[in-house]
Amino acid sequence: MKHSNFWSVVLFYFCAFALSSLPAAVADTFGSGANSFEIEFVTVGDPGNVADTTGDPNPAGAVSYTYRIGKFEIPEEAIRKANTLSADAGDPLGITLDSRGLQKPATSVSWFEAARFVNWLNTSTGNTPAYKFDTNGDFQLWNSGDAGYDPTNLFRNRQAKYFLPSADEWYKAAFYDPVSDQWFDFPNGSDTAPNPVSSGIDPNTAVYNQSGPADVMLAGGPSPFGIVGLAGNVFEWEESNFDLQSNNPLGIRGVRGSDWSVTTTFLDLSSSFRNHSLPNNEPTNVGFRVAQIPEPRTATLCFLIVLCMGIKLDACDRLYL
Repeated sequence: MKHSNFWSVVLFYFCAFALSSLPAAVADTFGSGANSFEIEFVTVGDPGNVADTTGDPNPAGAVSYTYRIGKFEIPEEAIRKANTLSADAGDPLGITLDSRGLQKPATSVSWFEAARFVNWLNTSTGNTPAYKFDTNGDFQLWNSGDAGYDPTNLFRNRQAKYFLPSADEWYKAAFYDPVSDQWFDFPNGSDTAPNPVSSGIDPNTAVYNQSGPADVMLAGGPSPFGIVGLAGNVFEWEESNFDLQSNNPLGIRGVRGSDWSVTTTFLDLSSSFRNHSLPNNEPTNVGFRVAQIPEPRTATLCFLIVLCMGIKLDACDRLYL
């Protein structure tokens, strides 16, 4: 489609402004009073990126939309406050977890418990639950008669704002660099393993070869997107079944990222390693982080940016955005 030089240039600069105005991170608040807490989310853009074919699974990491993912793993404090608030409201979550410290990653939390916590994030803020549990508390698949039914993912309701990251969403957040449009072997933006540390967020570090996990905000250097703790500290639940089908409520779930106890097995920290566990297991070395869909305004800006990328500027005959 042809555009006048003037309007092509106008759209180009509008899209450039829209891109620059997207927040790198945003914190959402949950609960109230003494039991309020925040989850900081980082935007994972560059929708429609090409999948990586060098890791596990293969291919992996292709995501056709912009989303946000927790900058940090969910800490014990958030679970304990959600437990208190839900009990006060008469619908207790009753999530059990380890007691290492309020800012330590919440571990010994089953996949089902993590899903119920995510549902509480949604319902306590007026949004649709991501996951379907029956009156007995058993996890179910969404079906075609349910509002928000997604035939490509029977676990997640498409109307939910908060959810557990899928295998592809987690993988992209960890191993993709949107600046260089390149995949890396480790979540430090490198094909060389990060250095082991007990705590901190210095670049090219990760919490492994240690006696225990670090606080979630000090769980190693960031990924290219600025996300902390994707290598080491604790494994993290994926939303997806290990076979990637997400159609078996009791199926084995994927976990990624390795934990603090890894010594020199660098493969465990890399894009080539993916582990698994049953959804009712409560491993002491597995935690999780939460993802979300951006607000409609942000999604609209992202759409305009993608539209702009497909426009040939008549004023610059060889320039494509």
